[in-house]
Amino acid sequence: MLLGALAATGCAPRKGAGFPGYAFVANGGDRSVAAVDLTRFALVRRIGLDAAPADILPHPSRPSVLVLMPEIAAVWEIDAAKLAPIRKTRLAGAALSMQLSADGKSLWVLQPRALVRLDCDRLRPVQSIRLPGIAGSFDVSRNGRAAIGLPALSQLALAETDSGAIERTAAGAEPSLVRFQSDGKQVLVASRADRSLTILESVTGRTVVRLPLPVEPANFCFTPDGGQLFVTGPGMDAVAIVFPYRTEVGETILAGRAPDGMAVSTTPAYLFVANPTSGSITVLDIDTRKLVAVVAVGEEPRHILITPDNEYALVLNRRSGDMGVVHIPAFRARRHRTDPPPLFTMVPVGQQPAGAAVVRSIT
Repeated sequence: MLLGALAATGCAPRKGAGFPGYAFVANGGDRSVAAVDLTRFALVRRIGLDAAPADILPHPSRPSVLVLMPEIAAVWEIDAAKLAPIRKTRLAGAALSMQLSADGKSLWVLQPRALVRLDCDRLRPVQSIRLPGIAGSFDVSRNGRAAIGLPALSQLALAETDSGAIERTAAGAEPSLVRFQSDGKQVLVASRADRSLTILESVTGRTVVRLPLPVEPANFCFTPDGGQLFVTGPGMDAVAIVFPYRTEVGETILAGRAPDGMAVSTTPAYLFVANPTSGSITVLDIDTRKLVAVVAVGEEPRHILITPDNEYALVLNRRSGDMGVVHIPAFRARRHRTDPPPLFTMVPVGQQPAGAAVVRSIT
């Protein structure tokens, strides 16, 4: 199926001018970041790292990316013009994940026993919040609050980021994923252990509702307005749809085999779902809940990223070490077999790609 799609891509005239920038792909298998030119859809450089990368984020104010190497708790900034690291920092011990603050001034790095704030301009630590237990997932809200899951304690720690104080802890099921609602007033805590989603008030820690889920919540994906949350995980070949502001679980829709990572495009409003075991992605219309297409993209797709112009879905294939480029407008424009298929091209990126970030070129 994939070979047929690639053959059709090679024979048919391509449509779409690409995106004026780079996709930086973090490769855990060969400890590198691949820079892919999105105007030509070609690998232009592979940048070696000191350890395997995990999280990668676009810098909020510069044409660069921030790369986290959890094993050595190092963060590098890689410049999109030089395609080389320009700043490096390393914390003591190990790290778990990282996230930018809403104002783009801070980079928060979660370590097993601390949440550390780095100044984004200098990439230097400026604050550390000590945690009462071993951390798992975390999130930082727009209104200056942090929520950190402590799985071993079955607790959620709630902190005020300006003061750095842990204000309270909330007990409940073992937290595996933690996310704030877009307005920051409530925090959503998923538990794979009992297939639940608990919504709490972010200031008081009071439980608003506990919602049973049909799957183990392993992956979250929000619509841009935060009004819908899509959840995938083991237990069902489906996506569970949660309405956070209405504090209820809506419908559950089939989404291919063993659905995993997800991404949302805005125009059109599509949900892209990775299906690692079948080497494909399932595309669903968010408004109608109908299947748009199933596209073969490579071996073990797990991560999907939408370019800022909503023209392309970039699919990272862990086993085959490449990136499938899906042309989103082709879903609506394709009316004949001779029209270009949605799978636009494939780009080799490296071993075991784990994440990606897109940076627009400065002209």
